[in-house]
Amino acid sequence: MQFAGSHILGISQFERGDVERLFTVADQMRPYAHRERITRVLEGAILGSMFFEPSTRTRISFGSAFNLLGGEVRETTGFEHSAIAKGESLYDTARVLSGYSDIIVMRHPEEGSVSEFAAASRVPVINGGDGANEHPSQALLDLYTIRSELAGRDRGLDSLRIAMVGDLRFGRTVHSLCKLLSLYDHLRISLVSPEALRMPADVVETLRRAGHDVLETEGLESGITDVDIVYSTRIQEERFSTREEADLYRGRFRLNQSVYTANCEPNTVIMHPLPRDSREGAQELDIDLNDNPNLAIFRQSDNGVIVRMALFALILDVAEQVDQHAVPVSWYTERRF
Repeated sequence: MQFAGSHILGISQFERGDVERLFTVADQMRPYAHRERITRVLEGAILGSMFFEPSTRTRISFGSAFNLLGGEVRETTGFEHSAIAKGESLYDTARVLSGYSDIIVMRHPEEGSVSEFAAASRVPVINGGDGANEHPSQALLDLYTIRSELAGRDRGLDSLRIAMVGDLRFGRTVHSLCKLLSLYDHLRISLVSPEALRMPADVVETLRRAGHDVLETEGLESGITDVDIVYSTRIQEERFSTREEADLYRGRFRLNQSVYTANCEPNTVIMHPLPRDSREGAQELDIDLNDNPNLAIFRQSDNGVIVRMALFALILDVAEQVDQHAVPVSWYTERRF
């Protein structure tokens, strides 16, 4: 794909070479994300951040990524704080805000809404999540994390063994990740969920057409055996009609240290797009896993900044200029990476 000036709306835009290009640039972003150097390559540029659903990591990491490249961020959060609450259309909103920004990140609860917005925008738009549909930047950072975690074992992404666990019906992160995994070879994928929350059939068919071995099961213990990665998801309560309906499935696939020890290989990596639900009765990833060195969820969230920096650098066509605008860090920064 041609990154410069492009919208990023879904994983179908990417070929394997595009992912590898993105990851190469992401590796170059690491010293800036880790506060080892500063760059001002996007000084004067403005990111329009429009989040019409709750978000912590995605919203703040996109903003941090843009700031770390030297740009500024202007935010709108929630319908109640925008003119959409007064009846303004997505078309009009896009036309206006694309005049104020150089690039826009948008999250919206309705599937296809970000694509509709992008069609009217005068600047590139990145999909920060549209309903239960897709979350492309999350899938990219997830795959980057898998690549990084396996690198120390002399393993690549081909022949990956991965289990996805939980709400696979409404979890947009796993939808996008599965589409991304279809670009690789000889994968074995276990899809562990209740019958009512199975992965959409079209996503499963995409994996099988790519030649992957796909197992759909309701058995947690058998599903997480002999895998490199366990990718857990929370019950997407906001996609259910009532909380009571969501409660029928909450806590059904709880991974704790005893389940991990009994069923996983000693170096199986544990991932989760976050937030994990730590409320009593949920805890899809128990807090007793916090001291497990294979728990990668916080390394995963750190990687979100790195990958989103790379997306900005490529879309705004400054990837080759980042180091030219670099200076040393002048303040005290704790070594936390």
